[in-house]
Amino acid sequence: MYRVSSKNVVFAMDKCNTPVAEVTAGSQIVFETCDCFENQIQSQDTIARNLDWNRINPATGPIFITGAMPGDTLVVRIESIKVGSQAVMLTGPNLGVLGSSLKNNFIKILPIINGQVEFSDKIKLPICPMIGVIGTAPKTEAISCGTPGVHGGNMDSKIIGSGSTIYLPVEVPGALLAMGDLHAIMGDGEVSVCGAEVPGEVTVTVEVIKGRPFCLPVVFTKDAVYTIASDVTLDDAAVTATKNMVNMLVSKGMHEAEAISLLSLSGNVQISQIVDPLKTVRFELPMWIYNSINETKETLDAK
Repeated sequence: MYRVSSKNVVFAMDKCNTPVAEVTAGSQIVFETCDCFENQIQSQDTIARNLDWNRINPATGPIFITGAMPGDTLVVRIESIKVGSQAVMLTGPNLGVLGSSLKNNFIKILPIINGQVEFSDKIKLPICPMIGVIGTAPKTEAISCGTPGVHGGNMDSKIIGSGSTIYLPVEVPGALLAMGDLHAIMGDGEVSVCGAEVPGEVTVTVEVIKGRPFCLPVVFTKDAVYTIASDVTLDDAAVTATKNMVNMLVSKGMHEAEAISLLSLSGNVQISQIVDPLKTVRFELPMWIYNSINETKETLDAK
């Protein structure tokens, strides 16, 4: 097992980043992570304007995976996520969906006790740890860890948690995997611009698939498969996520029109986040339906 310290962080997914470790496919890695503010907020008395805003959304890594080459697919199995004992939130003017209505910055400290986030004396929420930022290096210019895209990045999808498997593109030798921005809990949309931001540890196992079996990123959970897409608008992201799911079903042998019809009956378009430079949408298909599709070509030509 490999362990990567949270002292090794990057603020952009970049082919020029120096790997902090090299591992082989099948390796298990523990990523120690900072919160999205690089642990700068320790109390509600912190003055937001004094934060170093160049140190936002650090991702631990990157990791070089031996044998991962451009055109391949990196498979990251999330074995477990451990979170710290305290989460933080910040919102304020020009932050989140309703930042235009706020006049002052607001910082809230959230104790995590007995597996619950204590929002108040009466509101205690069960933790549901997730990874906000996880991605590989793009083959062109660097992409800030605060921005989502085809490479992964700041997708802020609450389905990326313990027990899920995420498929990411390999665009540079070694893939250069990095991750961070853990949330103890987060609602779809992340409307304040924060989840329960928390440091922690993520244990993953990495594998490499030669080629690209489907459009990426894709996440498999116990109950469903998800295509994830990010774009300037939610509408465009939703269209891309839907197209990618259709393509997955077509690659398993379904006729395109049949796949579209099936998704209209059984699929769900869901919002992941609406507060990053690009908006992120996921398309959900129940796993039992995905698994029931035979990889033999079906056609509507005779109908």
